[in-house]
Amino acid sequence: MTEPLLHLALRVEQDIFLVRQRGREVAAAVGLEHQDQVRIATALSEVARELLHGVDGADVTFALDRDAAGRQVLQVDLAPLRPLPGERYEPQSGAVARLVDTLRVVAVEGDTVVRMSRRVPDHAGELTAERAAELRAELAERAPGSALDELAAQNAQLIAALDEVRSQRDELAVLNSELQETNRGVMALYNQLTEELEETNRGVVALYAELDEKSAQLRAASESKSRFLANVSHELRAPVTAIIGLARLLADSASDPLTGEQARQVGLIRSSAGDLLGLVNELLDLAKAESGRIEPDWSDVDLRAVFGQLRGTLRALASRPEVELVVEEPPAPATLRSDEVLLAQVLRNLLHNGLKFTERGEVRLRAERRGEQWTLSVTDTGVGIPPELRERVFEEFYQVPGTTRVGGTGLGLPYARRLVTLLGGTLELTSEPGRGSTFTVVLPAGGA
Repeated sequence: MTEPLLHLALRVEQDIFLVRQRGREVAAAVGLEHQDQVRIATALSEVARELLHGVDGADVTFALDRDAAGRQVLQVDLAPLRPLPGERYEPQSGAVARLVDTLRVVAVEGDTVVRMSRRVPDHAGELTAERAAELRAELAERAPGSALDELAAQNAQLIAALDEVRSQRDELAVLNSELQETNRGVMALYNQLTEELEETNRGVVALYAELDEKSAQLRAASESKSRFLANVSHELRAPVTAIIGLARLLADSASDPLTGEQARQVGLIRSSAGDLLGLVNELLDLAKAESGRIEPDWSDVDLRAVFGQLRGTLRALASRPEVELVVEEPPAPATLRSDEVLLAQVLRNLLHNGLKFTERGEVRLRAERRGEQWTLSVTDTGVGIPPELRERVFEEFYQVPGTTRVGGTGLGLPYARRLVTLLGGTLELTSEPGRGSTFTVVLPAGGA
């Protein structure tokens, strides 16, 4: 909302001094800094002089308004007595426009007006209707000075500006002298650093060559390891599967009956072979992930169906009555772009780990939509993991040392993190020893 503060008529040369003087007074009254007061007064006097000579004068209005950003500005409108040539106005000196924030021609109620503005500092405070009325009264009470007074004020401002320029010139001379001395030191240092840099570059080039060679060796070793794991695991799967089948036949009721000790030994064979088959399968999965042969099958995945399947298949693993498996229903719409098989494999792995390492309490799976991402978290009340070991659990074959030792190969979490990375997400761990752990999978809703 525009708050008019003062109206003036520009008709004769004498009025130019009055407009300049009153412009400086209004700028001071609304809270502009001293230099801004001088700038807007100077710009106002130049524009007023050109309008007086070009269109016989103008009506001048001072007001407070707000710009597009909502900040207070001092606005000065000069309505020409005669139409501007071509409805345009360009100051003769380009420096005039730089003295204010804006200087343009606008249409106000059908009339063409030259408008300039300068932003009011934030510390000046908000202008209320009461304060505007006080300013109008204060400005009305002030007696206008004479042209001689305004000329004296201009001279004082000019002298102050000259003093400031002289002071800045002296400071600049000192700075130039210091800069020359500094430049000499910088050039000497630059030459020294250049020589040292050339020597360092030669060492870096040699180091990079060595690193490239080591990287090539490391890639070859990694590929060899992956091929070895894949080949050995594949060769082991067939005989292990055969052992499981033979043990199942021996324990079959249709076969010759076994003694109690024989049945126990056959059960031990089946259990050990099952564990070995699980290890072989995990090694194969890890080798495929490392070699990049796993390609996600992207589709729209319904988390409710995935959670329902996990709830049914893993409930049997919660064999301890002190441990409850809780799978919360995901909030609708519970769909995301992913690979359903790989996602279910990751969540099954995390839930299985939680059930293994939790002696009492619960293992809980929940899902939450956050913007364009889904957050899937598995929280348990198990033994927890110390801070220094939280990244090590994602290393291959590593298991957290402690009094509670359960079955496992140390391959599940590294494989789960690789699968989550393939799906375009992250797998992070937060844990507190003695209180439990939370594994958080963050996936983009639209897929990788």
